[in-house]
Amino acid sequence: MELISALLVQVSQMMLVLLAAPLLTGFIRKVKARLQRRRGPPIVQPYRDILRLLKKEVVVADNASWIFRVAPYLIFAATWVAAALVPTFAKGLLFSWSADLIAIIALLASARFFLALAGMDIGTAFGGIGASREMMIASLAEPAMLLVVFTMALVAHSTQLSAVADLFALGVGLRVSLGLAMVGLIIVAIAENGRVPVDNPATHLELTMVHEAMVLEYSGRHLAMIELAAAVKLLLYISLIGCIFVPWTLAAPSASTASHLTGFAGYLAKLTVFGFLLGVFETAIAKMRVFRLPDFVGAALMLGLLGTLLLFVSRSL
Repeated sequence: MELISALLVQVSQMMLVLLAAPLLTGFIRKVKARLQRRRGPPIVQPYRDILRLLKKEVVVADNASWIFRVAPYLIFAATWVAAALVPTFAKGLLFSWSADLIAIIALLASARFFLALAGMDIGTAFGGIGASREMMIASLAEPAMLLVVFTMALVAHSTQLSAVADLFALGVGLRVSLGLAMVGLIIVAIAENGRVPVDNPATHLELTMVHEAMVLEYSGRHLAMIELAAAVKLLLYISLIGCIFVPWTLAAPSASTASHLTGFAGYLAKLTVFGFLLGVFETAIAKMRVFRLPDFVGAALMLGLLGTLLLFVSRSL
């Protein structure tokens, strides 16, 4: 009976991240529209867009290889699995043993690799430009993410997410290193998801595109998979920030139904707050030039490195 209950909770989390991701994207768009004194599209518009794309016919270039056709499904699968491993409303789930931060980074890196490969597969100029820019950002974002993980692992003595959440929920005090890690993680989240000021997901200007340039040749269900994967990836990073730095509403493994419902309500509150803050931030700041992106993402690398060094220095004193 306990195994069935744990399996139901795990499946509920997997479906939650899949169903809530488009809603989060729609909420952020709505917040930005309201701040710009526009009505904006309805919050459920991303669902409509994905359903419409699923019904459309797929148009594939003649010189496209099997990589171009398979990449959307691999990208979606890797992103969904990574998002399902991050605790949302409960911790210590059935598959929590595999919810390792380094494994999640590896899954996201795999999805990025296939996206860049698909962007270069057809041989268009936009796809090559977008892939090169994506790899340039990733070359700084991935080491920064690893340093952030090492900073938290030195405090929690583990890279397993449930263990980190358990320790941080009990309280670890005010640590400068964790503050630096949090800021670095936020910068990485903005860069990895192609949000302002790194990229603008609402524009298709040739000189500024990063993510959109790699998916210009996709249509139909292939584009739907990529758009849904992008929404799930944004939800993943917000869930990761909430799980590590705001872990107090997570239900215990053997908690009651009321505790799981409380964790669910707390998770929705986290998504609402972080989504609103992201909408305000993107409205208040302008997009950076492409040549300034290494400075922005490199700041996360330096913050992660500084946080790790501070922990080593403080322990040696």
